[in-house]
This record gives sequence, C-alpha cells and structure tokens, in this order.
Amino acid sequence: MASEAETLDLVVVGAGWFGLCAAKTNHQLHPDSTFAVLDGAATVGGVWAEHRLYPGLKSNNMLGTYEYPDFPMVTETYGVKPGEHIPGSVVHRYLADYAEKFGVLPHFRGSTKVVSAEMQPQGGWVLTLEKAGAVSTLMARKLIVATGLTSEPFLPHIEGQETFGVPLFHSRDFLQNADTLELPVAGAGEDSAAPPAKVAVFGGTKSAWDMVYAYASRGIPVEWIIRSTGHGPIWQAPPYVTPLKKWLEKLVMTRMLTWFSPCIWGEADGYSGMRGFYHGNALGRKITDTFWSILGGDVIALNKYSAHPETAKLQPWSEAMFTASSFSILNYPTDFFELVRSGVVRVHISEITALSPGGKIHLADGTLLTVAALGCVTGWKHVPPMKFLPEGIEKELGLPHTPGEDIDEPLFKKDAVEKADDEILSRFPRLRNQPVQNKNLTPLLTSGGLSSKEAITPSTKLTPYTLYRFVLPPTTTFLERRDIAFAGMLMNFATPLMAQLQALWIVALFDHKLPQSVVPAADDEKGIAALQYTTVLTSRFGKWRYPAGHGSQFPDFVFDSLPYLDQLLGDLGLPIYRKGGGLLAEATTPYGPEDYKNVVAEWKAKVEGSN
Repeated sequence: MASEAETLDLVVVGAGWFGLCAAKTNHQLHPDSTFAVLDGAATVGGVWAEHRLYPGLKSNNMLGTYEYPDFPMVTETYGVKPGEHIPGSVVHRYLADYAEKFGVLPHFRGSTKVVSAEMQPQGGWVLTLEKAGAVSTLMARKLIVATGLTSEPFLPHIEGQETFGVPLFHSRDFLQNADTLELPVAGAGEDSAAPPAKVAVFGGTKSAWDMVYAYASRGIPVEWIIRSTGHGPIWQAPPYVTPLKKWLEKLVMTRMLTWFSPCIWGEADGYSGMRGFYHGNALGRKITDTFWSILGGDVIALNKYSAHPETAKLQPWSEAMFTASSFSILNYPTDFFELVRSGVVRVHISEITALSPGGKIHLADGTLLTVAALGCVTGWKHVPPMKFLPEGIEKELGLPHTPGEDIDEPLFKKDAVEKADDEILSRFPRLRNQPVQNKNLTPLLTSGGLSSKEAITPSTKLTPYTLYRFVLPPTTTFLERRDIAFAGMLMNFATPLMAQLQALWIVALFDHKLPQSVVPAADDEKGIAALQYTTVLTSRFGKWRYPAGHGSQFPDFVFDSLPYLDQLLGDLGLPIYRKGGGLLAEATTPYGPEDYKNVVAEWKAKVEGSN
C-alpha cells in the first residue's frame, strides 16, 4: 500500500492554531521539504474555520494576546482596537492570512478526513483519507497530529428526541441553525399555531453562555437548562480582575503571579526558591490561599450574583484555584446579567428527562417547557478523530484508551502512578485538600446510560493523555523512530505561544537536535525510565491540580503556561528570561507574543552555529 501512495516528508493533520504553526515552522527551517496540511473542514482555522463561526463568536482574549509571535494582528489591517475582543470572523481571516504569508496555504487540503494512520515497520505512516466519498492513501515520513480537543462533538441521546419536532443541535452547528435567531420576539405574532418564540439552551460552559446571549440579546426568550448533577456554571470573569483591575490574560502570564500556582514543572522557570516558599510551608500556603480567595472573590463581587435570585443560580460551583481554561471572560458588548435579571433568560438547575412532540422539554423537577429550538452544549470527545493502527497502538502512543491490566500498560503502571501521586502531594500539600465539585455529580452518557468504544463521551473512563512534554509518545519505539508528534493536545490561555514553541520543539525532535538530557537515545534505559516517569508525573498532576477542569483527561491549565513555555525554551537551549530589565522586570512585566517574536530565527542561528 505504501509504495502506491503519494509520499511526503511531513503531513500535519489539523489546520487550527497548532497545525498551521507546525507546518509553517517546519517550512521555514526546511524550505525544500514536501508537506501537506489536512483537515476535514473546507477552510483553515480549526475551531475558527468558517463553518464554526456561530453568531456573535469572539475570542476571550483581547487584541495583543491572541496572535502568533511573528505575525502581529495590527489594528490597521484587522480593524480590532486595543481593549476589544476579536470577532470570530477576524480570527479566521487572520489565520488564513498567516497561512498565506508563510507559504502554508498552497499545501492545505481541505474537506479531507483522515480516517486512520498506520505505522509502517520501515518508518513513517500511511494515512487513509476520505474526500467527497473517495478513499485514497498518503504516505507521511513524519506525522504531526494537531486535531485538538474539540474536533468531535458529543451529543447525548435524549429520550423522545426523534419526535421532538423542532431543531435540536450541538453548539458546533450553531451557524447551520442560525435561522433560529430569526424567531419573532414576544408579542410580535398573532398566529397561535406558530411555534413559541423562545428557545432552550442546555449546558453551562462558555459556548452555552454565548448561545444564550446570541438569542436573548435579540429579545428571544431563553430557557437555560444547567444540569443539577453536572459541573455547574463556569467561572466568567470581567476582562479586568483583582482590586488592582489587572488584564486577566496578562495576569496569568506574569511570572511572580505564576508562583502562586502549585506546578509540577514550575522549576523550569528557575525560581524554585519562591515556589518552595509559597507551597512548602504553612505561611506560604496561607498567602497562596489568600491570593486565590481574592481572585475568586473579586469575580463573584463584580458579577453581583447574589443581587438577584436568577443570577444567583449562575454563581460557579467550583473553587477558582482548581479551575483551568474554563475560567472564561465576559466578552459581550452589553451586560449579560441584565438579560437574566430582566427575565429574558430563565435559569433552570435541573435535568432533562425526556422530549416530546411539539418542542416540549420535560425537566426532572416537573417543569414542562415548550420551545422552538434546543441548543446543546454538551462537550467533546477528547480523543483524536482518527484511528491509529495497528490495533492497540494507542497504548504505546500515550493516547487515551480503556485501562487494561498493569502488565498491558507500557506507561500507566500502578507503581509509577503511586510514586507520582506521592511526589505531587508531598511537594504540594495543598492539593491533598481536594474540593467537592458536586456531591451528586453524574456523568452525561449515551442512550440508556451506556458508553461504548464507538460512542465515547466526555465522561468515558479512559486513561489520560500521556505524552512527554505534552507532545511526544514516551515509549522506546517512538523515541527511536521520531516520526510522530502531537501538537495542541492541551488547553490554556496562551494558544498562539504554545503553538509556536511546540512547533519548534517538534522540528528539533524530528531533526535529532534536542540534547540527550531532554530526549535520550533509544538504548539509554536509565534515561528513558526517567523520561517516562516525568511523563506520568505531569499527566497525573492534572488530576490533582485541576479537578474542576479537564486535568484528569488532558493538560488543562492557566497560571502554569509560562513555566511550560520556559521548559520548552530550556529544552531548546534558548533564553528563558526575555525582559532584559533585571529581576523586577522579569517578575512583574507580563509576557506576551512580542517576547517570542524571534524564536525561530534564534533556533536557526543556534543550529547553524553548532554545525
């Protein structure tokens, strides 16, 4: 099969932030290398592809913090002003412009679904592709999987949905159901036979808030259903927080504030003494708890949840410290909470027990709602949307899989897990005191409460992602082959920066330019054992650090972004400290894209200087 397929030096699967940057960085450093970027969507952008730009979509980030280091999003070109959130259409245009400027766009193959990737004994991967009903194969000498964590939506089956009679859709398909935004507002129609001019939104995450706002800001009444057995409403912060009114995206990238976060890879920033003080003794932990209390308390006070019985239902159920990237930002042009206080939005903390004809929704508390549409924000399948072959290889790849017997697990062996947990909790005793999110928490499953391999849900019991540096399968096979890497299998506030440094790290890995202290040789048993333990340690850390996020499933973090970038830079042998103004500037000045604008050139000069 491989001999008959087109062969390329590199194939990148996924055309979002991470995929485009991976292709661009490899193209910069290897301009004669053949490559392609594949995506099931017709356009580049990933979550910002054209078909996913639902009405009112904007970035959580404001101008200046959501751009690649070497491609500024300038106001003159994109029309977004300082202090403004970025419309989804602008983000899409920006990513398309980036791909064009750096020569990636001609190599993009859209509407191309990667069905499977089969490892070849001699090296490389054969990809099975589907496009317009036709099946083909493609041989990749190197493969970067950048499909992200929001590729395949999870839409649970609800009893009676077949005869519901009105639109029922996942938030991913909001754009395709945008006609539901044209419902007549209350009192606009006299025809009693017409469908009721209100909708329901099911879910409590950021996309649910966006959907609620899209309807309610147009005067369409919204019945907002948040599961009583779920995780509750997310944290929604104003753009500026704490009594000092600091810009949130910059707050989490300020080095001295990252020290308040217990972080297992935190020593990468070189300030182990400061971290030791804040987390290694009672006084430091008291100060740390105060910081998190101020941060969370300020958000609750600014949003005035308790001022109205309906807004009180939206107060987060989790603690701010244990919440990761779902700690979101109120990026709406008008006051979201006024829509709730005015009664345009009604909040129901309950369960949907059934649907019935005529757009009727039956809630567990006995409430019966009649709506013209039901938008579901019910999460994503957190596994790659492609199959890896031969069968069972996902265990060696470090991908989520059904846990097996200890003897079958190349990475997640019981003794390694126990050792990692002991180290995490001894270094960060505060994490022993885990919050209770919801004592009645019940997973949202498929029809009949069953979850099969073919119908993975966000709650399916799988092992977490277990990738070294969140990038590399840490088994001997792939340390030797160095022909596959994963980009963007994480969530945080610093997406473009993560994309650039992960891309550079991957190219260095493929080129055998990382030092053996970082990626040991395949015959270095001691080095590989240390690498694998580090991988298990960082994977398990998410479970303890971010139980209110997705930490038990994949890397999901906020205040730990800067030390992760430091770690990647350290591996590459590039400067970590980039402020140039001494300790005070380094500790107090937020990091941003501008601090990393020359990293590719720095790496290129370093490699050329060592040749």
